[in-house]
Amino acid sequence: MKHGAAQAWHLVRRFFGAARPGPARAEDLRWVTGLLGEGEQQLWRRMNNPDQRHAVEVARSVVAELGAAATTPVVVAALLHDVGKVECGYRTPARVAATLVWSITPDERATEWLDRGRPFRNLAQYRLHPEIGEELLVAAGADRITSSWAADHHKPAEKWRVPADIARVLKSCDDD
Repeated sequence: MKHGAAQAWHLVRRFFGAARPGPARAEDLRWVTGLLGEGEQQLWRRMNNPDQRHAVEVARSVVAELGAAATTPVVVAALLHDVGKVECGYRTPARVAATLVWSITPDERATEWLDRGRPFRNLAQYRLHPEIGEELLVAAGADRITSSWAADHHKPAEKWRVPADIARVLKSCDDD
């Protein structure tokens, strides 16, 4: 994860990218549909436009970096790594606020907040989107690489369950 000014700049760029209206390009949506299984397509359709656009950018970068090593499960991992965010229901302004809250709140609080009222539960769901994404993807029948990357994409490298060479490219292309 980036720190300081680099992280701030990254978040500013992501915010303005998310604020741009409209879906991903039609050609990108056709490409995505050809890659995803039926259960994965159902999850994809639940993702908001900014998340879909970001996911396509990440996946296209992964394909460019890995070439033939960008197998379908790896590309789908790039496309659906943030799918767990669908459960919190947040749009861009709430995500900005949630990111700020989590930058000053210990991670352990997330599971404590799941059983509290709605604002706390939604905030916890946003923070726990990697774990939630893995659960959704397993239920959708996704490949192990895809579901594992959803859970691991914010973890340090020593905790990745995806092969390190693939995971490094996925992480780099996500630019989080």
